This record gives sequence, structure tokens and C-alpha cells, in this order.
Amino acid sequence: MALTPKLEIRQSQSLVMTPQLQQAIKLLQLSNLELSSYVEDQVERNPLLDLEESISNDNTAPQTSAGREQDGTERTESLGEDLTTDKTLSGQSESQTAQDSLDADYESVYTEDTRADAQNNQPEQGPEASSWQNVGSGQASYGEDGYDLEATLTKEKTLRDHLREQLSIANMDDIERAIGAYLIESIDEAGYLKEDVDSIAVRLGTTAETIENNLKFMQSLDPAGVFARDLSECLALQLKEKDRLDPAMQTLLENLPLLAERKLTELGSICGVDQEDLAEMQDEIRQLDPKPGLSFAHEVIEAIVPDVYVRQKSDGTWKIELNNETLPKVLLNQSYYAEISKVAKSADDKGYLSECYNNASWLVKSLDQRAKTILKVATEIVRQQDAFLVHGIHCLRPLNLKTVAEAISMHESTISRVTSNKYIATPRGLFELKYFFTSAISSSNGGSAHSAEAVRHRIKELIDKEEPNSVLSDDRIVEILNESGIEIARRTVAKYREALRIPSSIQRRRMKKQAV
Repeated sequence: MALTPKLEIRQSQSLVMTPQLQQAIKLLQLSNLELSSYVEDQVERNPLLDLEESISNDNTAPQTSAGREQDGTERTESLGEDLTTDKTLSGQSESQTAQDSLDADYESVYTEDTRADAQNNQPEQGPEASSWQNVGSGQASYGEDGYDLEATLTKEKTLRDHLREQLSIANMDDIERAIGAYLIESIDEAGYLKEDVDSIAVRLGTTAETIENNLKFMQSLDPAGVFARDLSECLALQLKEKDRLDPAMQTLLENLPLLAERKLTELGSICGVDQEDLAEMQDEIRQLDPKPGLSFAHEVIEAIVPDVYVRQKSDGTWKIELNNETLPKVLLNQSYYAEISKVAKSADDKGYLSECYNNASWLVKSLDQRAKTILKVATEIVRQQDAFLVHGIHCLRPLNLKTVAEAISMHESTISRVTSNKYIATPRGLFELKYFFTSAISSSNGGSAHSAEAVRHRIKELIDKEEPNSVLSDDRIVEILNESGIEIARRTVAKYREALRIPSSIQRRRMKKQAV
């Protein structure tokens, strides 16, 4: 068969991801904080978009929603919009007017001196003196916008800032100082050096011996224990500063796994000390800081804000509602669009205005659809896990994405995106939506399957209630769970126990005996 070029026309169907569809999918997996940031960015780009917060705070221009409705202008709003906004705004304006009429004019309230006497008694001040007259008092004003508290706050010193200050006054040449600066940037927030000395030497074009010598100096900086490469070295640096790093203590630090496993008899024999001296050495180690870098400023952990609230009503049913306070309220400015459309003459201007209108309209619809989808998925999760909300974690049902997707006629990928970074506040506490999706463990008596999370909680309960003289082994836990109708393998119990950071039965027995 000869190979010759030719033209053919074929007709086929394919799914094309338009920019609008990509935007709608992206909005589903954003958290409320990320969504607010994204919407603010879109408002800055699109002149037809408004945030209700900025509108309600603008007192100079007639931009309130109530004012626009009086003008008869059509307005499109997102699902997060509160229907009582107009009444709230009007009520605030009336109460503020009444309050302003009742407030007294402080200039008409005279004390011992009259206003003229007060002005005559003031010393003459120049421009420079008048600008400094309120410094030190509670009436200080900075800039045209008034007192700015955030402008007066100082930045907390980080671990790297603290080390750079010590490096700047150290007696060393430029090459050693450059190596020290690189080492400072290579430590983590706990103060540990994670990069290998040989790789640092290759990266900086020097020898490993040079890096090692510089590292010894950097390890002498404050706080003690920084630039360590492992826990043993970190503790050794702190003991060295206290002049407590004798050969026995050094041997103990080299055998920390034995200390973690509570093999004290073997450890004492290796260190060449009796049990009393070994107990004193343990007390010294407990007083050390395994993560010295965390004593300095680090990133502040923000509180989790729920996306959905679940409350039980008087009749026993559940009320599911979105947290509207965290949802951005986006408004499509129809009046501004009508005004600009009249003056747009060129094709480019009309095309740009039409594009802005379509993007704004699609964003509002996407936010509405996102809110409805989250509420729909949360409602189905509450319906599936009703027993958990009433009775607790023992009644948590196994659940997967496919079950929820089929119940609400959506795709599994959509459910996965909706449940990412979303939290629900329930009477049982605050949970991520993905918490309710757990694998199933079959029942040994032919009943309904058990949730893996409920089984983990059951294992923890059994271990917490065990006595020092009757520590439960993994095999015994398997027998107890089988008796209660949970079919589980020993390796699964061991995996769940290790995930809960619970030691083995041998380690627990040794720890409980020493505690007694």
C-alpha cells in the first residue's frame, strides 16, 4: 500500500474544558479563605464586579443595594447574599441618625475655663511643635487616616534573624561568613540541619572538612542545640554547654533507641552505670529541648472556620446551613454596565465590556453553584452519618465517594473536590468533610460492616483501659474484636496501633511496671 498525503474530514465528539468550566471546577476545591482571596483578585480585574462589604462601607456615593433598588436598576447577587441586608442597612442608618442627634457638642460643654480662656492660656507653637504636641498621649494621630495600631507593631525575631545577628559580630573571614549564612538558610524551623555536609560542600565548591569546621562554630551559637543533624547530636550540644557530656552520657545518647524502648537494664550495662545513676541521667535529658528552634517566632496557626453548620432541631431532625459570614458576597453592577455601554463606541471597547460582563455573570453563577453543591453534599453526609451525630464514633458508618455521588447524582471527582479543605461544625465537634469517608471492615457475624475509624477508636479504648498486670497483645485485641462482631487481622490491628502512636504490648508492659 502506497503512502500518499491526503485530506480527510471527520466528525467526532469530545469534551472541551472551557475557561469558565475550569473556573467553576477550581472554585469547588477552594477553602473559604482561598475563595475570598480569589474573588478579591477578580473584583480588581473586572470593573463590573462589586463586593457587598465595600459597597455597604461606602458612605459618600449612593452605592448601597437599597439605593440601587429604589432607582429600579436590576441587580444580580450571589447565593451568599443575606436577604435581610437591605433592612439591616436601613436600620443602621436610622439608629445612627438618632444617635447623632442625641450626642452633645463637646465644644459647648464648659469646664472651669471658657473656650477663650483655654485658647489664651495655650503657649504659641510653631509648625514643628504642633506636629509633636500629641506624642506620648492617647490622642496620637499618624497619617491622614488616623491612628494606625498595626503600623506601630514590631516584627517578632525569628530563629534565622537571631543567628544572623550573632554571625554578623563573629570573628571570621568573608568565606567563612558566607558558609555560615548558607547554613543558616539550610536549617528547619526546629533548628536542625537537614542537608548533608558533602552535598553542601559540592554546592558551595569547597571541601567537606571546611564545611565541618564551620559547622562546629555555628553549633556554638545560641540557642544551644541548633545546627544538629539528629536528636542525639542536638542533646549532646546542650549537655556540652552545661559541661555534663561525660563518656557515660555520650554512650547513652548513642543508644537512644534503647531508652525509647525502656530497656534500662541493657542500657545501664552498656553505659557502665547502675540504675540510680541511669535515672539521674534520664532526668537531665528530660530537661533538654529536643527542638530548640521552636522557641522563636514561627508561623501563627489560624483557627479553622467551619463552612457548614449542623444543628439538631426540636423534632430530632437536622438543620444544615452554610456559614454565610465567610462567603464572599459578589454583586454584578448592572447600572454601571448600562451606563458604560452607552458611551462605548469602538469595537474593542464593546468587546472588552462584553467580556467583563460575561466573566462577572459566570463568576456569580459559579459561586451560587458552589454553595449549592457544598450544601447538597453536606446534607447527604449528615443523612448517611445520622447515627454518628446522635450516638458517637461507635456508630460511624463506612462511607465512600461513590455512595454519596450516586445519592445526589454527581460525579465522584466533584464530591472529592467539594470535600477538600471544607469543615463542618456538628454537636460532636468540628470535622473535615473527608473525615466521614472511611473504609469498611466486614462483620464476623454477617451483620453490617464497621467503619475503620470506629475500629481504631475501639482499639484505643481497649488499650487505655488495660491493667498493668494484664497488658493486651495484638492477638488478644483481635480476639476481643472478633467476639464483638468485628473481623480484623492482626497486622491490621498493629497498623492501626502504630498510626495511633501506641507502643507494642512489650513496651507498654515495661512502662507500666516502671510507673508502678
